[in-house]
Amino acid sequence: MKRNLYPSFGLLLVDDEPSFLRSLSIALERSGINHLHRCQDSREVMSILARENIGLVTLDLTMPHLSGEKLLRGIVEEYPDVGVIVISGLNQVETAVNCIKLGAYDYFVKTDEQDRLIEGIKRAIRLQELRRENQELRQRVLNDTLEHPEAFVPIVSGDKGMRAVFQYLESVAPSRQPILISGESGVGKELIARAAHELSGCQGPLVCVNVAGLDDNHFADTLFGHQRGAFTGADSARAGMIEQAADGTLFLDEIGDLSMASQVKLLRLLQEGEYYPLGSDRPKRMRARVLVATHQDLARKQAEGSFRKDLYYRLRTHQVQIPALRQRKGDIALLLDHFLEEAAAELGKSKPTVPRELPVLLANYAFPGNVRELRAMVYDAVSQHRSRMLSMDAFKRAIDLNRDELPVAEHPERSPFVADVPLPGLHEVADLLVQEAMHRAEGNQSIAARLLGVSQPALSKRLKKRQG
Repeated sequence: MKRNLYPSFGLLLVDDEPSFLRSLSIALERSGINHLHRCQDSREVMSILARENIGLVTLDLTMPHLSGEKLLRGIVEEYPDVGVIVISGLNQVETAVNCIKLGAYDYFVKTDEQDRLIEGIKRAIRLQELRRENQELRQRVLNDTLEHPEAFVPIVSGDKGMRAVFQYLESVAPSRQPILISGESGVGKELIARAAHELSGCQGPLVCVNVAGLDDNHFADTLFGHQRGAFTGADSARAGMIEQAADGTLFLDEIGDLSMASQVKLLRLLQEGEYYPLGSDRPKRMRARVLVATHQDLARKQAEGSFRKDLYYRLRTHQVQIPALRQRKGDIALLLDHFLEEAAAELGKSKPTVPRELPVLLANYAFPGNVRELRAMVYDAVSQHRSRMLSMDAFKRAIDLNRDELPVAEHPERSPFVADVPLPGLHEVADLLVQEAMHRAEGNQSIAARLLGVSQPALSKRLKKRQG
């Protein structure tokens, strides 16, 4: 099996002391950073940069042949997109300031605690990842391209907003930082998570966990697993979901429902990259990327104090907002056709013919349940289908039943009238409503009457009166 490397770009360690290179490599690999190149001869650095995909260099200042300072100047000049961290055996403020002025990310002394150096390298990796992601995203948006459209085949959409989401996912795919997927229930957050997993190139599986309703103990046991005898009933050891997702992706759905105690555990997991199975005092390394999803407004929850601020900012390193179906009405006809074909095949029926009025009816419905609701409508209609033409009755019943669930207007108090302008008469307002309803219904009186909440004969009578 191919080994997953992190980060996506190489980290070149340059030092003429083999013992320091070895100890730094071991410490980095323990921290999950394993895409490493080592170099003891400073004369080989520029040729390595020319042939390898290097994104970050740790550079010793005092080396034979070529000094670290001379190499730093050359790297900054010829490879400006490569980050450099200087490591010196001497604690000299003037030298450190000069290196930063030349373009180094950071400066460390070898006698410093190794943990400080590792954290500094992690910070530099995150900066390089963000820099590369921004460049790739800008390029994709400007060219309006997708490099891996096959990853999005299960997501039926022709919407520009969704295409922007796809381009963003391609840009952040190589990163190991969390992705926060937000959107209303039913918009397809799990499909987006599956696309992100496929784009990541991870060799391991995608493991999905719905954390809604899990108390703190169940959450810890589900994610971390347990040792035999960890608690009453633990007759054998069990691997947690993190271990099952090794070298792959762990997807935590409904993260907004997580208890405060479980939030602390998740935060530590993301910060330290390690966890303890229940009943064990030996930590395990997390080897999975974490994706989370929620239909809730986490920004509002953390402002109210029901969601940890530090966890919120850790999770939203990369954030995807999936538009609701009512915000991409052009997808309704595509999804209708897709679900009709899917339902007919599953139910062993021929794909029915769609009435011309049906897409118009659906386009004027707000779909509080989004894509999931449309799919349920189609399956219900196809299961009752008997003739060649699909009946609209099942759709009309579902719409009438769900009208109470329609989203409330964001600004219900906002007046549609302009201040200091005379109010229109009742007849004028009624005529404008009728005109707009007929426009939205594409001239279909039955649909326009439903939008206005009147009977079709009443609307027909009013239209005849206006024409007269």
